[in-house]
Amino acid sequence: MNRNILFSLLCFGISIGAGAQENQINVHSKINAVTVFMNGAQVERLSDLLDLPQGVSLLVFSGLSSSIETQSLQAKGEGSFTILSVNKQNNFLMEKKKSEQKEALQARLVDIVDKITALRNEVAVYKAEEEMLMKNQTVMGPNVSYDLVKLKAALDFQRQRLIDAKTRQTSLGKDIDKWNAELVKIGKQVADVDGKAIGQSNDVVVKISAKTATKGKFMLTYLVKNASWYPTYDIRAKDVTSPIQLIYKANVSQNSGEEWKNVKLTLSSGNPSNNNEKPTLPIYQLGFLSAGYSFFNPVSASLNAVKGKVLSASDNLALPGVSIRVKNSSIATVTDGEGNYSIQLPPGANTLVFSSIGFENQELLASHGQLNVSLREDTKNLSEVVVMGYAGINEALAGKVAGAKVRGASSVSTVPLQVKNVERQTNITFEIKMPYTILSDGKQATVDIGNYDFKADYEYYTVPKVTQDAFLTAKITDFNEVNLISGEASIFFEGTYLGKSLLDIGNITDTLTLSLGADKNVVVKREKQKDFNERQFIGSSQKDTRHFVIDIKNRKNQKVNLIVEDQLPVSTSSDISIEKQDISKAKLEEATGKLIWKMELEPNEQKKIDLKYQVKHPKNKPINME
Repeated sequence: MNRNILFSLLCFGISIGAGAQENQINVHSKINAVTVFMNGAQVERLSDLLDLPQGVSLLVFSGLSSSIETQSLQAKGEGSFTILSVNKQNNFLMEKKKSEQKEALQARLVDIVDKITALRNEVAVYKAEEEMLMKNQTVMGPNVSYDLVKLKAALDFQRQRLIDAKTRQTSLGKDIDKWNAELVKIGKQVADVDGKAIGQSNDVVVKISAKTATKGKFMLTYLVKNASWYPTYDIRAKDVTSPIQLIYKANVSQNSGEEWKNVKLTLSSGNPSNNNEKPTLPIYQLGFLSAGYSFFNPVSASLNAVKGKVLSASDNLALPGVSIRVKNSSIATVTDGEGNYSIQLPPGANTLVFSSIGFENQELLASHGQLNVSLREDTKNLSEVVVMGYAGINEALAGKVAGAKVRGASSVSTVPLQVKNVERQTNITFEIKMPYTILSDGKQATVDIGNYDFKADYEYYTVPKVTQDAFLTAKITDFNEVNLISGEASIFFEGTYLGKSLLDIGNITDTLTLSLGADKNVVVKREKQKDFNERQFIGSSQKDTRHFVIDIKNRKNQKVNLIVEDQLPVSTSSDISIEKQDISKAKLEEATGKLIWKMELEPNEQKKIDLKYQVKHPKNKPINME
């Protein structure tokens, strides 16, 4: 028994000795490179050259982001030592470092609060005086003689003091309201400067073992949340004889709690939050509905565009700067200064994700063309100030590049960035060659990452049965080398902004067709000819004839190429027959009934297309004739 106790004490002594040999070293490090994904970002952090003693040491990297994904944490080192483990731990003592601007604003807040407190104290004094005067209104008793002159003087004094007390309280109240309004404005600016508070920071502890004293450097890599980017485009056409100019833009934001200052920035089309598991095709079991087998449910066509307004749920005020993203895609936008937004949806997509600093994220189904949203404040994370709004999208510089001016929401890049476009096995990356800065404030930093000119074939397209507008389109074939990603595009033609369109790269084959908007100088009219609409009854059958004339005129001073589409009806029953009588040499797709005319129109030239057909059907069975 004594021998066992002695052995246990010996082991305990050895463990204490081993623990005593662990040296704790606080490590100074800085962010060297960041790869921003569609959702999340990988951060690369480098340490200074460290003196490492013999034995086991704990290297503490302090003040890192609180949104580190633990599974992504990796450590590498250069030197004669072995990395034993890498662990993450919370640091509740280290607050997020404030910018000089924020510190100045918060000092201003304290000063205003002191002024309001002093004014309220003064109001309390006058209120007490008013109450005292009201209590001392009895200046005579039933057995007291009085002097009228003294009574009048006392009443005049009391009245004047009450007037003075009331007037001063009113004036002080106005001053308090003024300073409260200033307090709200500065509070908004504080929230706008540094974004949402993200709580405590994290420490990363790297445990190493060195046989002898040595020197070493370390690199940490980890994935952080609260960072993203999405592409948008400017598409500019000078006229139908000039190339198409495509400006490729990246919209980057982050609120990870770490400032990315002068880092090597890479943008990746990858998304670590997506499901990376390959799909499995289940057995397709065909059976009778009565046995519980359901109908086959094909994917329905999605909306083309959704628009709406985003409001704060607490006060119903508009929220500018809210990020709206099509779920699991690169297509995104932000609300304007009035909280309004519009976004294009690709086929099959119907879920939008709404996110904003200081508010809870929302995922909503876009089941119709209008979708208004109310966001609730994220009270769990607002520890410093209440976010009361977005002070202005264009008021502050979104990002900074050493040696270059950044393209903001309305500015123009003066020095093009050097960007290396790399197509990797599963994603596309854009490596920005110049050091770049993205602050942890949640603001959008918009920068040009490509500027391309494409030879385009311009063609007008009209479907007068749907709309009597002719849309100018540009067809591009040599776009594959650019590695485009699906995103919204702002269309400019002849120097005029025409609105937004969608570059849905996933549904493009070898030709990229861009819609540049309607041109009112190509006039299209489709009119039913009443004199030629006939109805005949022959026995048990009925014949209906329809005749339309499509009138097209080119009011432009240059020739245009035009595609016109219309249709013949398609029979769904053997009792219904359709006879085409005049289709003006159109190309007919028998299965769909689609009619296609291709033509050239000289300046001020006018052409007419006749469309005439006859439908025969049983006269006692009405049909849906146009």
